[in-house]
Amino acid sequence: MTDVRQAPVHALLTDGRTVRIRRADYRDRAAVRRLYEEMSPENLRQRFFTVGRASAAQAADRVADAGPARPGYCALAAEHADRLVGLVEYEVVPPGTTAEISLAVAEGWHHRGVATLLVEHLADAARAAGVTAFTADALSDNHELRTVFRDLGLHVLPHYDGPEVSWTVRLTEDEGYLSAVDTRGRTADVVSLRPLLQPHSVAVIGAGRKPGSLGRAILRNICRGSFGGRVFAVHPEVSSISGVHAYPSVTALPEVPDLAVIAVPAPAVPQTAEACGKAGVRALLVVSSGLDAHQAGGLTGACRRYDMRLAGPECLGLANTDESVRLDATFAANHPSPGTAGVAVQSGGVGIALLDGLSRLGIGVSSFASLGDKYDVSGNDMLQWWESDGRTELALLHLESFGNPRAFSRTARRVSRRMPVLTVDAGRSETGRRTAPTVTRQALFTQAGITATHSMAELLDTAALLHSQPLPSGTKVAVVSNTAGGGVLATDACADMGLSVPALGTNLIDELLTLLPAGATATNPVDTTAAVSEKQLRACVERLTAHGAVDAVLVTLVPTAVAAATGDDLVRSLTAAPGPLPRPVVAVLPAQAARVELLAARDEHKVPAYCDAQDAARALAHAAARSRWLAQPPSPIPELADVETHRARDLVAAFLDDNPEGGWLDPQAIATLLGCYGVPQLPWAWARDEDEAVAAAQRLAGSDGRVVMKAHWPGLLHKSEQHAVHLDLHNAAQVRAAHRDLVARFGDRLTGVVVQPLAERGTEWFAGVKQDEVFGPLVAFGLGGTATELLADRTARLAPLTGHDVRELITSPRTTPLLFGYAGSPTADVEALEQVLHRLSRMACDLPQLAQADLNPVLSGPRGVSVLDVRVRLEPRHAHDPYLRRLR
Repeated sequence: MTDVRQAPVHALLTDGRTVRIRRADYRDRAAVRRLYEEMSPENLRQRFFTVGRASAAQAADRVADAGPARPGYCALAAEHADRLVGLVEYEVVPPGTTAEISLAVAEGWHHRGVATLLVEHLADAARAAGVTAFTADALSDNHELRTVFRDLGLHVLPHYDGPEVSWTVRLTEDEGYLSAVDTRGRTADVVSLRPLLQPHSVAVIGAGRKPGSLGRAILRNICRGSFGGRVFAVHPEVSSISGVHAYPSVTALPEVPDLAVIAVPAPAVPQTAEACGKAGVRALLVVSSGLDAHQAGGLTGACRRYDMRLAGPECLGLANTDESVRLDATFAANHPSPGTAGVAVQSGGVGIALLDGLSRLGIGVSSFASLGDKYDVSGNDMLQWWESDGRTELALLHLESFGNPRAFSRTARRVSRRMPVLTVDAGRSETGRRTAPTVTRQALFTQAGITATHSMAELLDTAALLHSQPLPSGTKVAVVSNTAGGGVLATDACADMGLSVPALGTNLIDELLTLLPAGATATNPVDTTAAVSEKQLRACVERLTAHGAVDAVLVTLVPTAVAAATGDDLVRSLTAAPGPLPRPVVAVLPAQAARVELLAARDEHKVPAYCDAQDAARALAHAAARSRWLAQPPSPIPELADVETHRARDLVAAFLDDNPEGGWLDPQAIATLLGCYGVPQLPWAWARDEDEAVAAAQRLAGSDGRVVMKAHWPGLLHKSEQHAVHLDLHNAAQVRAAHRDLVARFGDRLTGVVVQPLAERGTEWFAGVKQDEVFGPLVAFGLGGTATELLADRTARLAPLTGHDVRELITSPRTTPLLFGYAGSPTADVEALEQVLHRLSRMACDLPQLAQADLNPVLSGPRGVSVLDVRVRLEPRHAHDPYLRRLR
């Protein structure tokens, strides 16, 4: 169910304007009539096949007369500045899976994406109502409608019949459709952000008389940063601030600025934003803090009404170092250095630290945004900006929250293919987990290819390497040192970070020994001895990077009297190559004061140098992980056969009708639900009494005649802990005895028992789903059975799962070798296990009411997999399409 069906949403058009999309109803009669009456004769002909105006009244009546008494009809309106600029409708055609669609765009509003945006939202509403296809009749020369359907990204089939054409649009949301939505969203987003990040003029509102005010500091930075456009100050009482002419109000400015910086007290923010919007300002940067809910609503409302994008409030500011812009609208002490790193943070303090660190390293920034409370512009927006700006080569994020994690993950996954995206994995502590669950956050980062570090220092360590060196193709490292002890420490650091320091081949060792001084060893680590010269060290490193025996070279050096006496600069040897070496080289210089530096060569080739081997090895491990992620080709979400989504949704709806607050499904309902998704279950039968249990055992007993009996009552979760399971029952007498035992111990709580044949030998696994309120469905996999909670050997990924996601889920647990015959365990049918996870992912995405599903154990063996026990909990929750275009 789309948000539009409960409340209006806002979304961007291709020209950056904001429209409000909502349900149309009886109150829109006059607006709909005016929409059609103002159309040109040609547009009327294309819409109604006639130029007569009578159709306008009929169309208005159709919208106004719709309501609960008219099921199968839906109309959505697009508004801008309280004017109806677009209308789209569907009406279901019996038997109810196809709907006829019609759409109209106001005169003067064509070619801005109004129609496409409305169709996207209508398609979402239709899918929720069980509609699988739209049909539309049009004149053959209606090229605009043809363009709308062609560019949707959905499967469209035209059927021509003389002067008319009938269109059939399949509403399946596949990768092609989502990619088309991505492209449209990115185009609109970038256009809307230009006034914010590439303004031609800026006005600072609230630059106080005191030198210490935030507004005045920002105004000073804009002026001293050589901003390429015009700068204005707005102050009701003074004529000049910091040498900038001040005007009493926004309306008194000689021109309308693209960007307004608001640094007034919180109570004045909504009124100031409203004045900016009325004047035609296109973007706001709000550094004011302490807004209450009413003030926040006034600020965002003004931005939506007047097409303004908003950074903040309560933020450090923003900057763009592009030569044509040179905007420093921050109150940081130092101007950001020009460079290639895009930076987005929520915390101003973190922002200042990153700006200073990147400047010190010589990486610099392309653009910087402090997002503060993120009322509007988010990390997702900034990723799309950097993807398109032609300058950014490295993206650094420090986000404390995610407004739309699944949309962010999709964007980040795409951007990570083009440039490294790094973040600090904030929120690992008990306090941090209250707002950012560790497992879900890590799953998001892993799937999206984001390099997640544990600290700001580690972030800069890794950025230095990724900025300056090629990626390693693997994890094999050659350690080179001019002291034996330094080599040992570096080797240990590599091992700690999951890197290997392999022994080198005999031929390579012989080659290296011919390059190094007498007494050197070259088995790995390579001990050059203190007598090594600058030339010899350079030749050694160049040979190692060219050979291919290793994927990276770590060189650890300490100053010696030998080098000082000969005038050799060993550090210089690392940057003396005529250009970048084919494999990454990192230096460890324990005598270095800074944690990390970039050693520069004559041709701008740089080598990262760390004061600690642990930091160097950790940065190399992050680079190797990125290389491994990039080596995986983009993986689609597979199509699944034999899925009955509508039947599953009907089951869920019926259960929640009877249980409005939600609850646990009984075994029969669980079996039906799993059957809708083709999840294989061990045969079972439900028995209400002793005789039914015996009859079930006789039907289900395998060749050896053995069965299992499990107690059931609503809310029973851990059967083994409750001793509510009887195993290995051989005959009717044992079945009766087991049933009597359960009745005697659990009494009236017992609503029945489940009887199953004794499962064949196999390895027990856990597969499950948990619906996160923020991140959506999370699919988990790991070792199952009674020890699953104790060992906690599980990994998780956000649904929907791609083929690569599922393979990572299966291979990430520590106990994965059990799938492949470790210690005599039966080799599993991995493909069948992958299918279970894909089907569980599809179930979780189809059914947002699926709060929890635990499949434990899932028995894997060489002949397939089967689910032995399941528990499922449903909760009332509306569907929410995370990829539908809308603003926060």
